[in-house]
Amino acid sequence: MTDSYELKLLGDRIRDKRKRHQWTQEHLADAASIDRSYIGGVERGERNLTFTVLCQICRALNCDVAEITAGIPEVSA
Repeated sequence: MTDSYELKLLGDRIRDKRKRHQWTQEHLADAASIDRSYIGGVERGERNLTFTVLCQICRALNCDVAEITAGIPEVSA
């Protein structure tokens, strides 16, 4: 798996969680104190976000980092 695949998967999970809250990217960005365009890049898998930013997003979405990152990266047996 490549980094871009893993970032895309992470972005998809963040988008899904945001949509379950029925939030726009702007709402999530405000709640996480992050620029809206940055959230868009994260959701598209274009941003290699820091742990601190991931924590801000998870805090805003009321979930822990483990919930969003479970199974990333995929580990072969």
